Amino acid sequence: MCILCGQRVDDESGVTFGYIHKGLRLGNDEIVRLRSTDMKNLLRHKKLYLVLDLDHTLLNSTQLNHLTAEEEYLKGQSDSMQDVSKGSLFMLEFMHMMTKLRPFVRTFLKEASEMFEMYIYTMGDRPYALEMAKLLDPKKEYFNGRVISRDDGTQKHQKGLDVVLGQDSAVVILDDTENAWTKHKDNLILMERYHFFASSCRQFGFDCRSLSQLKSDESEPDGALASILKILRQIHHIFFDELDSDLASRDVRQVCLLLSFEIQN
Repeated sequence: MCILCGQRVDDESGVTFGYIHKGLRLGNDEIVRLRSTDMKNLLRHKKLYLVLDLDHTLLNSTQLNHLTAEEEYLKGQSDSMQDVSKGSLFMLEFMHMMTKLRPFVRTFLKEASEMFEMYIYTMGDRPYALEMAKLLDPKKEYFNGRVISRDDGTQKHQKGLDVVLGQDSAVVILDDTENAWTKHKDNLILMERYHFFASSCRQFGFDCRSLSQLKSDESEPDGALASILKILRQIHHIFFDELDSDLASRDVRQVCLLLSFEIQN
């Protein structure tokens, strides 16, 4: 349905944005208009877009029946679901699942939100995506409904910016899986995978003890999210602090390329 005139949009044109409103489909012209308007507003506030993967990027989840004997102790250490903002290890019994938030994630989201309008984009299904969003953003400060799951994508086994209402030239992506973004690799910053649970190590073929089995974890101040926040600050600084005043003509992908070249050299 067109949000301007209320008429049905031809099924062959446009994109469905069901995560915004059930059944919402926008025509291509309307998508262009909305992206342009939103971009101007965002640039006025000195912000860009940040698309965040969930699993192995911001958190790690496992089925309860996949916990090893060495991990059984975790069941007695899980945090209360009554005030999730103070916890990092959660037992979601109604989903038969346990989730561990990556160290530094709450500080990361708070500080990144000052520079970016943020989206969650996961290959998990919608119920899972929404539950993880509740753990990460219990006060609904950061994502404001911008939670995209595999049910919202336009290509099977792929993620795409066609379902993000932001211009590609202003989007930074954080994800641990490069192959998920075949059309948008220039926007992607590849994350080091977070393997807290033993099942996660097994999934990727690692014959080693997991962080949970070692009763250890990533460092808060020196871990992956703390490091990537520094890079995001650099990207934001370079994008907005150039002398040229025409922000709309800039491309964050060029900034990402520049920084990746500097890191490699």
